[in-house]
Amino acid sequence: MYINIHQPMIDRCFRNDREAQFGIYKLYYRSMYNTSLRIVNNTDDAEDIMQDSFMTAFEKIGSYKREVSFGIWLKRIVINRSLDYLRKRKVEFEEVRAELPVYEEEQDDETEYTVGEIKNAISQMPDGYRTILSLLLLEGYDHEEVSEILGINNVTSRTQFCRAKQHLRDFLTEKRKKQLSFV
Repeated sequence: MYINIHQPMIDRCFRNDREAQFGIYKLYYRSMYNTSLRIVNNTDDAEDIMQDSFMTAFEKIGSYKREVSFGIWLKRIVINRSLDYLRKRKVEFEEVRAELPVYEEEQDDETEYTVGEIKNAISQMPDGYRTILSLLLLEGYDHEEVSEILGINNVTSRTQFCRAKQHLRDFLTEKRKKQLSFV
């Protein structure tokens, strides 16, 4: 059983205490909004998803079994709601049927990019690539967890991740070349 530092407030949420729910909301809203935003790439939709996720969490708080931290449990709800949103928009993750190993190519490129450049590039990527990168790099899930969350096999997760990283490299390289051509 996981012991939360905010367990007294969480216990009050079990009793539908609105003040405690607002306290939990204030603790987690920014990180949950950012999680959703990285997946759906739209501020208004991320806000709606975050609000809906909190409502769902408070309605279903009885299913929280304290096996993980409350924040992780809540983040999973946010991620699932965000992915549901993408599915409604018909974002499909390319299924790779062949069970062939995926090798990442070595990069000799010593070019460094700022965090801002990388975040901007990720935000402009197609939904599928952006989602894979967000779940693996920013949310800290491994390929097995991502394949479970997205309903794809492990090889597909790895392949999409490699393709997303290559897309990101290509985008950043092209953008850098354009900037240098204007100098």
